[in-house]
Parts: sequence; C-alpha cells; structure tokens
Amino acid sequence: MSEPLLSVQGLAVDFATMDGVVHAVEGVDLEIRPGETVAIVGESGSGKSTTAMAIIGLLAGGGKIAAGTIQLDGKDITHASEQELRRIRGRDIGLVPQDPMSNLNPVAKIGTQVAETLLAHGLATRKNVHAGVVEALTAAGLPEPEKRAKQYPHEFSGGMRQRALIAIGLACKPRLLIADEPTSALDVTVQQTILDQIGAMTRELGTAVLLITHDLGLAAERAERVIVMHRGKVVEQGTARQILEAPQHPYTQSLVEAAPSVAAVRLRPAASTGSAASTGSAASTGSATKGSASERVVPELVEGPADNIVEIEHLTKVYPVRGRGEDFVAVDDVSLVIPRGETVAIVGESGSGKTTTARMLLKVIEPTSGLIRYEGQDISSLKRPELKQFRQQVQPIFQDPYSSLNPMFTIERLIAEPLEFYKRGSGAERRRRVRQLLDDVALPQSMLRRYPSELSGGQRQRVAIARALALSPDLIVCDEPVSALDVLVQDQILTLLGDLQREYGLSYLFISHDLAVVRLISDYVCVMKDGKLVEAATSEEIFTNPRDPYTRRLLASIPGNELNIAS
Repeated sequence: MSEPLLSVQGLAVDFATMDGVVHAVEGVDLEIRPGETVAIVGESGSGKSTTAMAIIGLLAGGGKIAAGTIQLDGKDITHASEQELRRIRGRDIGLVPQDPMSNLNPVAKIGTQVAETLLAHGLATRKNVHAGVVEALTAAGLPEPEKRAKQYPHEFSGGMRQRALIAIGLACKPRLLIADEPTSALDVTVQQTILDQIGAMTRELGTAVLLITHDLGLAAERAERVIVMHRGKVVEQGTARQILEAPQHPYTQSLVEAAPSVAAVRLRPAASTGSAASTGSAASTGSATKGSASERVVPELVEGPADNIVEIEHLTKVYPVRGRGEDFVAVDDVSLVIPRGETVAIVGESGSGKTTTARMLLKVIEPTSGLIRYEGQDISSLKRPELKQFRQQVQPIFQDPYSSLNPMFTIERLIAEPLEFYKRGSGAERRRRVRQLLDDVALPQSMLRRYPSELSGGQRQRVAIARALALSPDLIVCDEPVSALDVLVQDQILTLLGDLQREYGLSYLFISHDLAVVRLISDYVCVMKDGKLVEAATSEEIFTNPRDPYTRRLLASIPGNELNIAS
C-alpha cells in the first residue's frame, strides 16, 4: 500500500470558553492515502468538522490543538505558522465548505472569487487568469462558464453555488480535498450530480477526499472507509460496508438504525394506515383523472363520503416576469386531497412548485386559478372572522427553526405567542398550556427561560412544533422540517410527529426532497416536477412500483439506496 498522504495521530482540540475549557476532540487517529475517499460521520457536536478545520488550520476563535500530530505527505504541519498554512491551503489542501451562500462573497463575481485562489498561489497571472477560471468552472460542471464567471452568487441556484465552491476548492489541483457537508441542503438529484462532479474531478487529479457528513447513505456510497465520531472521539472505523452492515459500537448501531431508508416501514403503525396504503391513492393529476378523481383519491378503507380535510382542484400559480415574453408558471394545474388524520407528502426538486403549493394552502400567497377547500369551504371566500379561525386551524412548521423563532424571546414567550395573539385563556391558563406543550414535545421545563441560541437544532425544532400545536390545529404544513438535522435528531422528530398525529388526530402536508424521510412519515406521496404533479399514489405504491420515469430517477438518486440501510 502507498504511504499515507495525511496522517493524524492522537489529535486533541480544546476551546477556551466562559465556562472553562471544552475538549471538542480527543485522541483522534486517521489516515488518508492518495486517491482515497474517507468519510467522517457523526451527529452535530461530535467533533467531525472541528477535526477537519484543525487539519487545515482554520479553528474558530478560542480553539487550539492541545495534543497530537498532523502530517501531510510526511511533513509535520501541526503547529505550522500562518504563512506556511496559507501556502498549504488551496494548493495542497482544498476546502469545499457546507453553506455556499455564506462562504461566497455576495458582492464579488464568481469568476473573481475563483481567480483569487489561482493568483494567491502564483498559478496564473492577471493576463491569463481568466482562462484558468473558465477551466475550473467547466471542470466543476457549470454550464456556460464564460457567462457564469461574470455573475454574482445570488444569481446562482443552490446547486450552482455549490459547484462554484467546488471550482474554488479544486482550482489549484490540491492533493487533498476536505468536503464539509457539501450537499446537505441539496435535492437528491442535484446532490448526486455534485458528488459525481467531485468524484470525477478527484479521480482525474488523483486527489484524496476527506468527506464530512451526517448522511450514512452518502458515506456508504462515496467512501472506501468510514470513521464514526461521537463526543469528540473516534468510536469505530473500517470499510463502508463493515461499518454500515455490521456496526460494532452501540453508537454506530444507533446511527445505522436511525438512518432513514426507502426500504423502511411507515413510522406510525396505525391499523388504518396499512390498509389505506395498499388500497387507495391520495391525489390525482390534472385532466387525466377528471370525473373520477373523487373515487381515486379516497382510501377504500373509508366508508361512506370522503373525509378529506383539504381538497385542491386545478391549482395554478403564475408569476409575471418583466423583460421576458412569457410568464413563469410555478404551479400548473395541481389537484390533490389530504384525508383527515393522514400524512400527504409532496416531493420534488427545488423549483418543482411544492413549497408554492403549501404557501397557497396557508393563504400566504393567492393562487392565479383553481380551488382550495378546507373542511369543505373554499378558502378564497373566507371573510375576516372565518380567515382568523382558519389560521388557527392550519399551522406551519418551517425548515429552519432558528430563523423562524425570534432570538429575543424566551422559549416560554415563543410558545405562548400564538395563544396571546388569539387571546386564548388567561395568563395562568396560557402558562399551563405552554408547560403541557413542552411535555408533549419531550422538552424539560427548565427550557422555559432559555433563548433559541441556547438550544440545539433538534431542541429548536421541538419548540417550533410546540408553537405549531399551541392553538390545537387540525392541519400542520411541514416544510422541510428535518432537512437540516442529523439522523438521530431527525429520527426523534419524525417519531414525535407520528406520536402527535396518533394522539391528536392531526393531518399533515409534508414538504420534502428527501424520499427516505418521506417513506418513514407519509401515507400518500405526490411527486412534482416543473410545477406539475407527475405521479400521486400511496407511499407503498410510490416506493415499490413507481410509474413515472422522474419518480424512478428520484428514487435511484438516493445515496446508499442499494445498501438497504436500516431495512
């Protein structure tokens, strides 16, 4: 075997805080050989990103390497000077960070940002740097690189911004690439494209890859070896198949068990779900089902008239675009229903129209045409008192709980806010309700006086769920509620949503691009593409017998799908 390109022995990283020293990483050992891909997996706070940042000398303020050694190609760089590290970064070790929007300069053109790294390492001159920029953007899979180089980050989609970061990270053809959660916020098809692009470029250049991720499927599919970290320590490492098919450490076993899989069964084991899932369909598409929609959309389990809390018919949303000859159709003739007490998921890539559909249901935006009935009533005809009642019965849970929770409010005030706004009960009754809601979402009463910044991502999402439940709604619209969470926290939130549904008879509209998550939570699945509903059926039908080529492509794009994780 070849000598290691990167060798880390006994690495320990400490952070000085107001409450004393925090041991973020303790005794980490790892090796990466030329051309090899190694993945570090673990939940937030496990130390995986801190390990990566220590390697490249980019620890946050207060952080320092307390023990151990880091060797790059046999040379000790553990305590290299800042000048030495600047020579190493970009040229020897490239970095693709997690969030492209916060890691790209919003006021600098993409080409300028790629050029910076080439010029900094003397790999181009001012005269020929443009050719190097175009070459890097082309290699990263960006179409029309000449045009893209002149654009700003806000003019790019999420996938395009991630490609721009890949271009920057690999522009100098480094020997090692650190990819820190490079696809965590991307759709499965875009994710696959980005990972294929990284794989193709690194194979061509012979670059080794250190992949930081909490996605076990991604680690299984893309890495030769997997390192599992927990509370700052390496608890297990081995080949991808060894780790994922025969995990030895209890923590690794819990990670594998919690990982969502399209082979898994529905989380909510209600008797009705099993029957409905194999006999009915939750939605219909456009004119293909006109005249027979009501027969096809109602589970056969339901006797008598359909018991649908929401009925959507031929919903369309068109946005006028200035300077163009034609308007943009965000949602195009969508028809579906949400049976009472069930979960209907809408899946699709970014731009497919799923969130726009949800926003029209919430009456945040108005449809161009079509009909939405809630409890049999057209919501477009609601008067002010009826609209006030509607907003109490239909509540949202958003993707990012940190941005949807007021950072200046305590947890108690955040949960009580809807009760106060709608004047529900006395002050004492509201306080009792808030405490009950904390119990419902399994949070301790000690959280009441804390602020969102003092909570973990999973705890913040539980607060967001408690706030959504405060007014005892009948329907909750969940817009990507677990996409930013680690698998263990994700599993807890999905289980909580299932338990609450069973206890309170809630109906859910669940918006997601993660089909493995949808498999766990949904009774019915509607697949959207370019604003249209291309397929709609029970969850069982979609995942075992997808009919539309687009649905099959989405399923095939799920990382690690063929390994049957957690089945």
